[in-house]
Amino acid sequence: MAQLSDDCFAFGGPLLPIEEAMRIIAANVQPSVGIETVELSSADGRVLAEDVIAPIDLPPFANSAVDGYAVRAADLADAKALLVEGRVAAGEADRTSLRPGTARRIFTGAPLPEGADTVFMQEDVATDAAGLVHLPAGLRRGANTRKRGEDVPAGSKALPAGRRLRPQDVALAAALGLRSLPVRRRIRLALFSTGDEVVEAGQPLPPAKLYDANRVLLAALARRTGAEVSDRGILPDGRAEITAALRAAAATHDLVLTSGGVSTGEEDHVRQAMEALGRLVFWRLAIKPGRPVAMGIAAGTPLISLPGNPVAAFVTFIHVARPLIAALGGAMLAPPVPLPARAAFTYRKKSGRREYLRVRLVRAEDGRLDAHKHPQDGAGILSSLTETDGLAELAEEVTAVAPGDAVDFLPYASLI
Repeated sequence: MAQLSDDCFAFGGPLLPIEEAMRIIAANVQPSVGIETVELSSADGRVLAEDVIAPIDLPPFANSAVDGYAVRAADLADAKALLVEGRVAAGEADRTSLRPGTARRIFTGAPLPEGADTVFMQEDVATDAAGLVHLPAGLRRGANTRKRGEDVPAGSKALPAGRRLRPQDVALAAALGLRSLPVRRRIRLALFSTGDEVVEAGQPLPPAKLYDANRVLLAALARRTGAEVSDRGILPDGRAEITAALRAAAATHDLVLTSGGVSTGEEDHVRQAMEALGRLVFWRLAIKPGRPVAMGIAAGTPLISLPGNPVAAFVTFIHVARPLIAALGGAMLAPPVPLPARAAFTYRKKSGRREYLRVRLVRAEDGRLDAHKHPQDGAGILSSLTETDGLAELAEEVTAVAPGDAVDFLPYASLI
């Protein structure tokens, strides 16, 4: 279980800059979960717990990168045609050395004969009835060959601990002869929605009620971040009920995540519940959408409460919950790299807070990508997430955007 000290975080200001929130999490949260070994078939998406040190050279022998003819580069200065002696195919162990002044027919992946150091592609040469291969001039020594260990040398770090494994990482492990990998256990995350106004999807919708989309949204985001999600349902607007539910969840999970009930209204009880259970780390971020975000610690277990509006919940999950899940699960999480785009909209904002606008990209006649802002800004407009390609990030010091200005674009694919 996560065991954070109540005083490992510190912030005394009214609005926490988002960069500071991420810095605090990165500096103070350590992996809190154990290690297990899984077969490669189950390793995709898991967090590697230990460095993978290559047990063999990759490739394990020098081989040909093409179909063609293996030669000695030293023979090329004096001969334009060489006698072809023998052939070697992929999977064959050719233990016969290449005699000076000869060539050997070779196929892609086949081991280079001893003495050979260069391969001519078959489409670049000509052969004759006398068994000679005629070679063009100008090929450099080592061309069209793969050296032993040129991909990964034995004893080197092939994969770093903390890497969230991708298909290409699992393929590399297989190429090194590994059948399983040590990975971090998935963190256990308890998920709640709060509010008397929300009901489960699929039920009859009473007057003045809304279907709960946040829990579905956050559960999907959390699973993509590597968490094992325990759906704990909807909590009513009651401080005692919320406090009891958070206490019980914190005792059996690595992280508790809620949405709604964290603002300043009379029916917003989550922040007070956090304070009753332990310590409030921070409340309110300098970010739009999503200012009312609370983080607390209850008996060593972190608690995160996100805004009730779904767009605000999405944006703040990306910037607070996602890095926290990664840190607890031992994953390295590099900040997303924004792509350059050109604004196709006019916008004004306050200084001192980070803003994220939902935009879609359109390629202009000059070939550049124009960012078009979604016409509806509301933090409750879910379609603004489904009808756009990503977020335009406006830094704290920016106060206005005009058509033609450069903006940073974060595609959804890089965030989830």
